[in-house]
Amino acid sequence: MRRNLQIFIFITVLTVISLYISLPSSIPVNLNLFGKQINQEIFVPPLDVTIFGKRVHKEFKLKKGLDIQGGMQVVLQADTAEIATEDKETAIESAKEVILRRVDLYGINEPTVTTAKMGEEYRLLVDLPGVSDPDQALQLVGTTALLDFRLQNPDLVTSEATYSAIAFFNQFERTNLTGKQLKRAIVQFDQQTNEPVIALEFDDEGKKIFGELTQQNVGEVLAIFLDDLPIAMPRINTPILDGRAVMTGGFDLEGAKQTAIQLNAGALPVPIEVIEQRQLGASLGQAAVEQSVKAGAIGIGLVMAFMIMLYGWKGLIADLALIIYGILTIAIYKVIGVTLTLPGIAGMLLTIGMAVDANILIFERMKEELRLDKPWRRAMELGFGRAWDSIKDANIATIMTALILINPLDFSFLNTSGMVKGFGITLLIGVLLGLFTGVVVTRTFMRLFLKEQRGQR
Repeated sequence: MRRNLQIFIFITVLTVISLYISLPSSIPVNLNLFGKQINQEIFVPPLDVTIFGKRVHKEFKLKKGLDIQGGMQVVLQADTAEIATEDKETAIESAKEVILRRVDLYGINEPTVTTAKMGEEYRLLVDLPGVSDPDQALQLVGTTALLDFRLQNPDLVTSEATYSAIAFFNQFERTNLTGKQLKRAIVQFDQQTNEPVIALEFDDEGKKIFGELTQQNVGEVLAIFLDDLPIAMPRINTPILDGRAVMTGGFDLEGAKQTAIQLNAGALPVPIEVIEQRQLGASLGQAAVEQSVKAGAIGIGLVMAFMIMLYGWKGLIADLALIIYGILTIAIYKVIGVTLTLPGIAGMLLTIGMAVDANILIFERMKEELRLDKPWRRAMELGFGRAWDSIKDANIATIMTALILINPLDFSFLNTSGMVKGFGITLLIGVLLGLFTGVVVTRTFMRLFLKEQRGQR
């Protein structure tokens, strides 16, 4: 009994914390109280505590995908004219990975990049949830092109370069150093001035090329070009032979971050151009969400009513476990940052029915034990124990299916779509939580609150 009480306290504390996390940031209140209309919002404060002298501030928000919150969709066309036929597919896949890495660096929720071939043309379709500014969308993917390093030739510096862009760009000559040799660029702070700087690190090939360039051109400008436009023009102050350099130049923090993101985008194996760009509204997704929520509410209500009518008090406890399941599900979505899409909502609603499957198996097994004239308490324990094999096998099969949909190891022969992954993630979370609430929560509550009644033996 003491162990059951400890588990009950743990479940209660976990549910209260999860309820706080799962609540929206504001709750509208519209009611008529004694003839007085009350319209106001109740704001739920974010987590703001001090633990061991360290302040922890966290806002829990539910992330939404492109089909729910809207965003931008950009269609890119790749120029593969100068690439060998056998290398084109590889080049397009590499371009896809570079673009995905870039939009991930900006923190876009669940971006998707898909490739398509139309005749001899290769295209990339980029979905950017939450992005409503066309200029921002172009900055994210439209400027992602060939990254290379160019050395300023002192012999080509003329007065004409101060007012002619063509003459200015002609001062810089291409080198063998490109974005392919750049491992990473990160923002750091100068220890003396505390100003933001950008630290560069090259691979082994880049280390050799960069070392030779800096040895032979101390005092010269080694400009960094993206899509034939300069994004940074650092000067070589000293030979650098270890493949690690620091770019200074009066960056502000935001400018340093933007430049680091552009550098980290690397070099696309093919030039690309934007051929179509459109904004997707969230109205259709919002309507679908409202219909899904309505359908889910009706489904939950029917399931709960069915459980009470068929199993009485046991069904009521199963319903209480189902409510806890719902609270824990939303809390986990917010904590681990699950991006909610329409397929994800479908996965969540699917697992609601599955969450009570375990209870139905257990309760029916209990009935069989009671028909064999077993004591009620003994029948309850046997019901849980003997139904476990069926529950375990069914849920393992569903977990394996969810993992195939999620494709955590990125196997090329499995799904790579963000929407399908979202369905798989919500399905996996739902199955695991359903096991917890359907077995642990229900069993603990029945042990504590249900007693043998007349006629149950």
